Amino acid sequence: MGLMILKGKDIISIKDFSVDEINEILKVSEDFESVARGEKKLDIMNGKVLALLFFEPSTRTRFSFECAMKRLGGETIGFESVESVSVSKGETLADTVRVMEKYSDALVIRHPKEGSARLAAMFSDKPVINAGDGAGHHPTQTLLDLYTIKREKGRIRGIKVAIVGDLKYGRTVHSLAYALAEMGAEILLVSPVGLEMPLEIKKDIEEINGKISEFHSLEDVIGEADVLYVTRIQRERFPDPEEYLKVKGSYRVDLKLLERGKKGIIVMHPLPRVDEISPEVDSTEYAVYFKQTFYGVPVRMALLSMVLGVM
Repeated sequence: MGLMILKGKDIISIKDFSVDEINEILKVSEDFESVARGEKKLDIMNGKVLALLFFEPSTRTRFSFECAMKRLGGETIGFESVESVSVSKGETLADTVRVMEKYSDALVIRHPKEGSARLAAMFSDKPVINAGDGAGHHPTQTLLDLYTIKREKGRIRGIKVAIVGDLKYGRTVHSLAYALAEMGAEILLVSPVGLEMPLEIKKDIEEINGKISEFHSLEDVIGEADVLYVTRIQRERFPDPEEYLKVKGSYRVDLKLLERGKKGIIVMHPLPRVDEISPEVDSTEYAVYFKQTFYGVPVRMALLSMVLGVM
């Protein structure tokens, strides 16, 4: 498969990729690891400008895109707060996108409303990359999660991944569950009552013959999971604060739990965390969530270089 398969394309949902395309992105990502670490220098993005349109706060996603672009010799422009741009004056998303595409070669957008990235792509002649749209999709997070599993476990097919926490509102897990199923992993869903994976996501997984099962207790999966993918209960996504308080702190991953786990089990987390993973786990071989944040840089390098056709 050629490296120009994504040239000029929008990256809106993980569903837009075939398994072959995902594998190609993961393969190219590995080639960029030494550049991401600063061990090797590349300037293939020299003269290119990436616009970062963050209508919602972000740390890892925004900085890893910025790092990826700059490590490759490119530049970034953009904003991380709507208060600092004309959106605060009532400018529409369409007009913001139309303006920013004139200043850049590609746009990365994070927005609180589901469907916003696809809408932005309709108004842009430049490639649009979705960095999270409400409770919708976060395809680049999914790709770095897949990359982390492949790098740490050696494969994805046949791996058992327990996805733990807020599966109703967590956009990260919606994209990830579908992609894991498509890549041949077995998915164990663990959530509090009322925060189960949405029915439409489960139906999508069943349609591609994905292996999926549901639980409410971590104890039920700890002995068979190869990967614990832990997420926080996302207070900002809850329409009712009372609903959040009922489920806050439902799960906590600590050494006592992990010591009862399968040999070689790893713990992932998209971060930020609150109290769902004990700090005592951080310095152990179980923890790969900080490596996971690093892996976002080579993955986004691969995507940007493929989308902009500078491979």
